[in-house]
Amino acid sequence: MGEIAVGLEIPRLCPHRRMAQEEGGSLSEARARVGALHGITDLGHKLHFYKRWAPDYDQDVAALQYRAPRLAVDCLTQALPGPPHAALILDVACGTGLVAAELQARGFLQLHGVDGSPEMLEQARARGLYQHLSLCILGQEPLPSSEGTFDAVLIVGALSDGQVPCSAIGELLRVTKPGGLVCLTTRTNPSNLHYKEALEATLEGLERAGVWQRLVAWPVDRWELATSELEVGPGTSDNDGFISGIVYLYRKQELAQGGGSEAQSSAPR
Repeated sequence: MGEIAVGLEIPRLCPHRRMAQEEGGSLSEARARVGALHGITDLGHKLHFYKRWAPDYDQDVAALQYRAPRLAVDCLTQALPGPPHAALILDVACGTGLVAAELQARGFLQLHGVDGSPEMLEQARARGLYQHLSLCILGQEPLPSSEGTFDAVLIVGALSDGQVPCSAIGELLRVTKPGGLVCLTTRTNPSNLHYKEALEATLEGLERAGVWQRLVAWPVDRWELATSELEVGPGTSDNDGFISGIVYLYRKQELAQGGGSEAQSSAPR
């Protein structure tokens, strides 16, 4: 699908439709919007899309049965040592706060979020789940946190063309504590396979450099409903038209006894 012009009007749901996701029109409109988003590869166009989409985002991804936030948090929870309430968590590309809602349901209370869309951050702030929210376009600027701050960092739903570039993965590592966890997700449907290949090359390169260790690579068939027939093909589940995705979990290298980490300094830039 080609790029979307900046001035394009994004279909909006009428107020009475917001309460009725079961209606056929709601699902078709959600598919149209998410399908359009998947086709945007320019960051500026994508941010403009999110600006207009923010009020309808939660209901659209619910209509598509989007499961990535829950799956990512399930994966993280099983690996994170210690009580959840003691862990400081960064939600990168936090959007409206769907990941925070899943984290809070499992007892995580110390939540920070960053996103590149002011309008999405407004929706996240309204949830009242984050202790701190920041505007940050990852890939164009560093994360607004010091090195080794967080027990765990998640990035869910933002690893695709026109959003967070693979070159920004090092920033997730930088702000993670030594021994901390990094959880990432991406789609494995046809339109995202090129990005996924580049992402995995980056992840594997960092592992070869010794900066982190892969704990989990979890393929998931039922990621979200496909947005069009073009998504039905390799990388698409046969189960009721769902596309597939994958959850990755890594543990950052512990500091060497001398207080530094040779492996950390050898990470590819």
